[in-house]
Amino acid sequence: MKKSIIIISLVLMRFYQADCMAQKSKKSRFKALVLYENGGHHLEFTKAAKPWLNKLAIDSSFTIDYIENTKAINDNFLSQYQVFIQLDYPPYTWSEDSMKAFEKYMNSGKGSWIGLHHATLLGEFDGYPMWNWFSDFMGGIKFVNYIPDFASAKVVVENQSHPVMKGIPSDFLIQKEEWYIYDKSPRKNVRVLASVDESSYSPDSKIKMGDHPVIWTNDHFKSKNIYIFMGHSPELFENQAYTTLLKNALFWAAGKK
Repeated sequence: MKKSIIIISLVLMRFYQADCMAQKSKKSRFKALVLYENGGHHLEFTKAAKPWLNKLAIDSSFTIDYIENTKAINDNFLSQYQVFIQLDYPPYTWSEDSMKAFEKYMNSGKGSWIGLHHATLLGEFDGYPMWNWFSDFMGGIKFVNYIPDFASAKVVVENQSHPVMKGIPSDFLIQKEEWYIYDKSPRKNVRVLASVDESSYSPDSKIKMGDHPVIWTNDHFKSKNIYIFMGHSPELFENQAYTTLLKNALFWAAGKK
């Protein structure tokens, strides 16, 4: 009996070692960096996003690192990553060096960027001036207002042929979002992939923009980029259209789609 137990243990140990070797030998397809807010009213979204991203990284064999501020950002640091995800982090509080490094990263064609929600909070906030380059990057816009009491709304896909929109219905509902209003539509300066139907706001709101893009890319930069406005509520990760969109965006940005 003891001999049988020893043999079984040795076999299980070999299987375990083989599995470990297979995990170690599995090559990462690409490396992604996530800049996120670790506080404020977007914290719940971050808490939902991180485990979702971690699972996707494991399932799809890529590496993901997280930073809570821009202190580490410079040319050498960004050169490690094929995808930079700005997860609900605003375009201010950045140092001069981190801003210059990011601008260079987006002009180089060697990396890519996915921005969510808070990335278009463009203006003068907390004593910081507006980052004019980032405003141009986002289509020349400036934040002016938002729906503070939230509204659900229908997002309408305008470019279904774009890889990021694969498998996404022609329109889909987003619950509980604080829809930003800008001083103008970025449409003339970017490629719009989807917009929000303001007539579908529930409850209705007087805070409206008219032409209101919510997903777009800026083809004037060498590096791939996509901005997805929706990114406030953690319930978004229960919305299949949203998670498909985010997954598509990640693999498109990484050049894997």
